[in-house]
Amino acid sequence: MSYILHDWRPEDKNFWQQTGRKIAKRNLWISIPALLLAFAVWQVWSVAVVNLPNIGFKYSENQLFWLAALPALSGATLRIFYSFMVPVFGGRRWTALSTASLLLPAAGLGFAVQNPDTSYITMMILALLCGFGGGNFSSSMANISFFFPKAEKGTALGLNAGLGNLGVSVVQFVVPLIITAGVFGALGGEAQTWVKGDATKQMWLQNAGFVWVPFIIISALAAWFGMNDIASAKASFKDQAIIFTRKHNWIMCVLYLGTFGSFIGFAAGFPLLIKSQFPAVDPVKYAFLGPLIGALVRPLGGWLSDKIKSGAAITQIVFIGMIVAVCGVLAFLPTDGQGGSFWGFFACFMALFALTGLGNGSTFMQVPVIFLNMHQRFAEQGLVDAEQARLDATKEGAAVIGFTAAFAAYGGFFIPKSYGTSIAITGSVNAALIGFIVFYVLCGALNWWYYARKGAEAKC
Repeated sequence: MSYILHDWRPEDKNFWQQTGRKIAKRNLWISIPALLLAFAVWQVWSVAVVNLPNIGFKYSENQLFWLAALPALSGATLRIFYSFMVPVFGGRRWTALSTASLLLPAAGLGFAVQNPDTSYITMMILALLCGFGGGNFSSSMANISFFFPKAEKGTALGLNAGLGNLGVSVVQFVVPLIITAGVFGALGGEAQTWVKGDATKQMWLQNAGFVWVPFIIISALAAWFGMNDIASAKASFKDQAIIFTRKHNWIMCVLYLGTFGSFIGFAAGFPLLIKSQFPAVDPVKYAFLGPLIGALVRPLGGWLSDKIKSGAAITQIVFIGMIVAVCGVLAFLPTDGQGGSFWGFFACFMALFALTGLGNGSTFMQVPVIFLNMHQRFAEQGLVDAEQARLDATKEGAAVIGFTAAFAAYGGFFIPKSYGTSIAITGSVNAALIGFIVFYVLCGALNWWYYARKGAEAKC
């Protein structure tokens, strides 16, 4: 098998039907589990931190929120660089190498949590290294966007991202189970004693990191031997840097921050938020459901956008719904530790996760359409020929998808930190939630003006 595709014309219907679709789908189905593992490693601290105080780690509530937030900070920053790596190195090679890099934070966590005397600085470094998983999303989405024609990009990107996002739910479901038994025997280390009040039990928290190691190895090998590089997708950083002069790159950054930034931020902070607001509730029993819903709904957002040929319309509905859902969360929170309704709070958060999933799919449908239409206008004006316009649109669209994903990932840092800061300053999370409402109003206004309204500048 040739790993480099020298002739790649997904918009050519005959080529796509006879050759392209099969190759594109093979790359997609290898990409998805690699991305799922990346999200699992990226978000493993959201579950691990909940158990640290009970096995002897003396960290404050704010320090725990920091550990939950740091992977998002480093992941978002790495995404900026990862956005441009596929055209430079090739999708196959970069997917294999970036997946293999997950071994370091996964194994590091497994060793660090076995000793409660491990310094907080060490734990912070390991949390930051989990950002390798967050970075992978940008390169993965940019890579898959090269393989599919305009008519199927929304669905393909929705599947890659949606099933990849399942890693957030998988980690929050698997870790509470895997840490209850010494499944790795002597190789996995000794058990810790978990203590809460009068209750005690044996726990192997190191399994939270070790469980991903064999799957990471298999996935990296599958990418190396089973994926392809597209020759026409080659571009230097300088070639791709033109996106920083495109207004719509920055607008879509804001919109995707509102959807994906909310999804990953809510996922990272949800277990600790439940624990702080409803102390009688065990967060690990429920926290995985939100990311699961958001991830499963994401492909639907892309599919609906392709179906009605308007990602902007779906995105508009999403932001209106998110404003209503956050108002619901505020209504069901306890006041000064009294009252409140966990099930009302939980239902509103499930709605939020579902809406972010829909919006994640719809916004990523908008990007390639915006840039393809823009470059087709350049061709109509005689500035470039039609084929060059298509190639430029594909390269810019992929770079924008990667960069918006990088920008949005900062939501995974700011949302958990806003909870911690709001509690520290005001004694409640209300201020943080009100801030979210204001931001969603801004997102809805931008989307309506530029993309959704009749006569919009870049209607999509």
